[in-house]
Amino acid sequence: LLSQVDSSIGGKNGINSKYGKNLIGSFYNPDEVLIDTNLLKTLPLREIKSGYSEIVKHAIIQDKIFFNWLDKNYMKIFNLSTKELEYAIYKSINIKLYYVKKDLKEKLFNKNSRANLNFGHSIGHALETFYNYSNSIKHGEAISIGMIIEAKISTHLGFLQESEFRLLKNHFKKANLKIYNKNIKNKKLIELIKKDKKNINNFINIILLKKIGSSFYYKNLELKKLKKIIEKI
Repeated sequence: LLSQVDSSIGGKNGINSKYGKNLIGSFYNPDEVLIDTNLLKTLPLREIKSGYSEIVKHAIIQDKIFFNWLDKNYMKIFNLSTKELEYAIYKSINIKLYYVKKDLKEKLFNKNSRANLNFGHSIGHALETFYNYSNSIKHGEAISIGMIIEAKISTHLGFLQESEFRLLKNHFKKANLKIYNKNIKNKKLIELIKKDKKNINNFINIILLKKIGSSFYYKNLELKKLKKIIEKI
């Protein structure tokens, strides 16, 4: 499900290294993408939820109506109900396509940069690297935790209203998605966040929220400030 809603679009071919996730790779678009939802019947629920994290991420960054729909229909997606599943995949693909078309190689030159798709990923990728890409934490689980923390950062910096944050967090709790990790305040994790591909000169560039359905690229967050916010979470 993760690949159907996420890596199927955009042509990124990346590999992980000890230095961080997706820091090595190329862009190469496929000639065709085929998605067969029947294959999802072979997956355990943990993998479905991992993929679902990217679905809800797409809603959070661009489409509150879709988020509200997911809030009512997430159990049908978990139960692989064909109609709801296909709709969720279709919506996700189109949201991702919107950003990829604007900024294929993530050059960060406009407000609709492909980087918006990285909401939750500054923290999430650092977590995956911290656990050495092991099965201890799935990609979607790390991103789920990352989204909650990056949404909280958005409230701390005065961009996202507390009521919107609660709405987002309540959905994650209902859907039983991961929202916290015991190593989130570990010094090594902060060092890994510094290595995110969006960052320049020890300043953190991160995707934040103004509200559910509206994300933006925030530049030059001081590492010291980020540490303080994470300490309070």
